[in-house]
Amino acid sequence: MERIRITKEFTFETGHALYGYDGKCRNVHGHSYHLSVTVIGTPIQEEGHKKLGMVIDFGDLKTIVKEEIVDPFDHATVFNGKTPHVTLAKTLSENGHKVILADYQPTSENMVSDFARKIRKRLPEGIELHSLKLRETGTAYAEWFASENP
Repeated sequence: MERIRITKEFTFETGHALYGYDGKCRNVHGHSYHLSVTVIGTPIQEEGHKKLGMVIDFGDLKTIVKEEIVDPFDHATVFNGKTPHVTLAKTLSENGHKVILADYQPTSENMVSDFARKIRKRLPEGIELHSLKLRETGTAYAEWFASENP
């Protein structure tokens, strides 16, 4: 049977700051992120199966990505937890703000890699993560491909 790729797209709003960066992004700011998640697999061929013909139900993929990425990151501010931003993060958190202390500098490149790890762990057997595209702005994005990250 043929292997087919399917893609589901997501949007979320996230703030971040790049500690030690020499440009404007050292300041706390936000983006309307757009995430495209592409998985690959063989469509279910078992007659009578409620998901006959599907690689994975788009709703099931949506649940995984919402729980792992969208819900935690939407309207949160992400800081590198290994920097003095921890102090700012603590103050924000104590005042009711949603904060994520990542173990990496929160660039699009590092975020897309983190997202790939999280999504890969949740996919059902026989379904593989093919690629991710994380668009930070209308003209800038980071991509992750499984073929380049075994």
